[in-house]
Amino acid sequence: MSVDKAAISRTVLELEKSFNERWSAGDNRGYLDNYAEEISYFDPILKDVIVGRDEVIAHIDAAYTNPHIVRSEYLNPVVHVSEGGDFAVLAYNLDTYVLDDDGKERQLRAWNSTEAYRLVDGEWRIVHSNWAFSQTTTEAIAS
Repeated sequence: MSVDKAAISRTVLELEKSFNERWSAGDNRGYLDNYAEEISYFDPILKDVIVGRDEVIAHIDAAYTNPHIVRSEYLNPVVHVSEGGDFAVLAYNLDTYVLDDDGKERQLRAWNSTEAYRLVDGEWRIVHSNWAFSQTTTEAIAS
């Protein structure tokens, strides 16, 4: 069986964009309803990984506020699809923008995002999610 990696890549990226657009408009259920039962989740405001859909939802519901994002830029998307076509990893940079007090657009955040999707019962589900604040350093470092 031939796997159409380009079609899978488009599907995963469009799903991600649809979840993120809902999030930006004040509806976090796009992501939350898609998470697989066994999801692992890294949030930049926490030290440890969260494991399990119920635990991730509880964390996000407690921390989430409507960001009123007016524009998102999806930069440098890369999707790696498994040979079997049932697993895909999406990595991208996301810049989000809100309106300031004068009604002018300003950047709210710059993110690095990695999402691992698995095909479960015919639907692409997020099984791992990693959100990190984008940052730069003024010197080369290694850890």
